[in-house]
This record gives sequence, C-alpha cells and structure tokens, in this order.
Amino acid sequence: MPPESAAPPVLEARNLIKNYGSLTALAGVSLAIRAGTVTAILGPSGSGKSTLLRCLNFLVVPDAGEVLLEGRIADARHDHALNAHRARVGMVFQQFHLFPHLRVRENVALAPRVTRRLTPQAATAFAERQLVRVGLADKLDAFPDQLSGGQQQRAAIARALAMEPAVLLFDEPTSALDPELTGEVLAVMRQLAAEHVTMVVVTHDVAFARAAADEVVFMDAGKIVEQGPPAQVLDTPRTERARRFFARGAPSA
Repeated sequence: MPPESAAPPVLEARNLIKNYGSLTALAGVSLAIRAGTVTAILGPSGSGKSTLLRCLNFLVVPDAGEVLLEGRIADARHDHALNAHRARVGMVFQQFHLFPHLRVRENVALAPRVTRRLTPQAATAFAERQLVRVGLADKLDAFPDQLSGGQQQRAAIARALAMEPAVLLFDEPTSALDPELTGEVLAVMRQLAAEHVTMVVVTHDVAFARAAADEVVFMDAGKIVEQGPPAQVLDTPRTERARRFFARGAPSA
C-alpha cells in the first residue's frame, strides 16, 4: 500500500471563492482532508470558517472552485447528486435540529430508514448502536426536550454517524453549551478521533484542537493563513496575525 501521505484526500476543496455582495467570504481556499484525520479550523469571527465548512457539503454553493469527494468532483446542480454528496459528508450544527415529536432512537433511525433504505428494524438497531457509542444508552426512549443540551448534541452526532459518512463536519458544536456540557460533547469527539473517524471541526476551543487534531488550519479574511500540526500552528505560528490571535486566547468566534 502507498504511504498515508500519498493516499488521495477523502474530501478536497480547490480554490473555493464565495462572495456576498461586496464581501469576500472565501478568497480562493484550498484544503485537503485525509481519511482518519481530524482537522480543526480556527480563526476570528468573519474569517470564513463556517462558510468553508458549509461549502464542503453545499449548504452554501461556492461561486467558483471545486469540491471533490473521494477523488470525484461533487455536483451541487442536481438533487440526486447533492443528496448523495450530503449522505457522505455529514454535518453537526451549533443547534441540534432534533425532531421534538420523535424519541431519540427515532430521530437517529429516520435517515438510515429513509435515505439508506434500511428496514425499520435494521435502522432502529443501527441507531441504538450509535447512541450507545455516544453514551446515550439510557436515553433511547427520551424525547429531545427531556435531554440536556449536551445530550441533545450527542444525539445529533449519533444521527450524523448513522449515515456512515466518509467525513463528519462540525460547525462550532459546543458554542451553545455551558462549560460542563461542552466537556461531554468534546469527550465524545475525542473518542471518535481515537476511532479514526474523519472530522473537520470549526471551533474556538484551542485545547481541543491541540489534543485531538492532526492538522490545525487558521483562517483570516477568507484565506488560510496558517496550516500544519497543532504544535506548529498553535505554539509557533509564522504569521503576526496568528500570533496576535492566539496570544489573546483565541476568543469565541
């Protein structure tokens, strides 16, 4: 087998450009995500972090550039191709977006049953395994409003895992949580990192990036300014902009 560094990226952005009127959100961003790795994206508010993440699964359609999934150019123009792409590129949001009228196991089983065409029994069994994986074995029959915020976010992660995606994207997954609940969610994400789940995480949590990421990306003004191993980017950044940001303690974006 070729060395890991020679393996093609599982997900790749090539020269992505996104403008909102006169505002340039992405100014030619390229990024390669390799299987089994965790990439943490940090940067100040308005730097383009979330726009980049959303372009990777076409919640935002870039004005120019390409997104490649498993070596193939992704197509956002047709519903079938778009749905197939999103099935392989899962997304976990700041808010949990659980269906309030469905029990937790039903929330997680819904997409495997509808999209992956599993039988109800198979979808339920698979959903239960994902909920056990995120520490919610005792909450299978609870409704979302019976869960804490941290438990709801863990259920949302289980729902994303139930699609067996090639990559999981996290957009500030703990920003709506208090510190204690944040710890619950980050512990699950560190566990997934140890299992070599491929993740791209937009975060302001430098400690998580240092502990769990294989690569840290620092963005500013719609561009990638720094990129490399956590120790390099967080401790010895090359640019003055990154040095100022991390010296301030990387405030919440």
